[in-house]
Amino acid sequence: MTEHRTKLTSAEIASLWTAYMNDSMSKCILGYFLKDVEDEEIRSIIQLAYDIASTHIEKLTHLFQEEQLQLPKGFTSEDVNMNAPRLYTDSFMLDYIGHISRAGLLAYGGFIAMSARKDIREYFIEGLTKVTNLYDTGADVSLSKGLFVRAPSIPYPTETDFVDSKKYLSGLNPFTNKRPLNAMEISYLFMNIKTNLMGGKLAISFAQTSSRENVQKWMLRGRDITKKHIQIFTKALINNDIQPPISSDIAITDSTTPPFSDKLTLFHMGLLSALGTGNYATAAATSQRSDLVLNYERLSLEIGQYAKDGADIMISNEWLEQPPGTMDKEKLAKNKNQNS
Repeated sequence: MTEHRTKLTSAEIASLWTAYMNDSMSKCILGYFLKDVEDEEIRSIIQLAYDIASTHIEKLTHLFQEEQLQLPKGFTSEDVNMNAPRLYTDSFMLDYIGHISRAGLLAYGGFIAMSARKDIREYFIEGLTKVTNLYDTGADVSLSKGLFVRAPSIPYPTETDFVDSKKYLSGLNPFTNKRPLNAMEISYLFMNIKTNLMGGKLAISFAQTSSRENVQKWMLRGRDITKKHIQIFTKALINNDIQPPISSDIAITDSTTPPFSDKLTLFHMGLLSALGTGNYATAAATSQRSDLVLNYERLSLEIGQYAKDGADIMISNEWLEQPPGTMDKEKLAKNKNQNS
């Protein structure tokens, strides 16, 4: 009896396409890291991440061929210059692995939830398991080296409490005292400071190594946006006598030789912008103080405009790869009438 193979849904195609683009980008960056890393423990983490990305590309390529789907171009050896001098410190590389593995945990969870076909779910479940192990192993190394930046501590609750006033949700009136931050609000402020610190460092490194003036300006604008957002989130913590996260030695060198193509760096910053918008949306939904919610909403608009301007640069250089989509049926009908 012939077994019927169900075709992929739009959600499954989108998930696989996105995963391929991200893994091909990661392989370029991680391969460059491996060239320069000196600490053997950190090297082992980067090698693990590189092997995961390489294996995923092989499996995804096979899957696309099986389904007779056009394989994305993504990013290749043409997008990385292995002869470029060292640009990042070992501790930066380790922090970067932590950042991308946390993003991977969220991404794979979403891909699993959007997939119906058994083999596709199994692929993403396996990917989630590998990324979980990557994050866990990297966190162990980061902790052992004193580089893991922990979230702020708060006193343990000793009793159950309930909100007894609508004032708990307020926070916009500048003439009234705002209630203290709760644990969820603190955790998202902390997380968004950390992600902006990483985004700002990457933006600087991409700006100083790009030869295109418009790319340099866009990257520096991204650096300025991260500074602004960090200041806003830090102020909210400091006003509650909470120490914001302090960046460890995740420095960059003074090299100006580009290790990556502008196509890759623009895509990477666009990806970070999308992740940042998602983080802010989750933070806004979780926060219960109105001033925090308003901040996340207005800062998301700023990120959105920044990402759009970056996409415009990519389009003008024919670097923005178009995701799979449907035909414009109205345009198809009009063309048919014109040809008949």
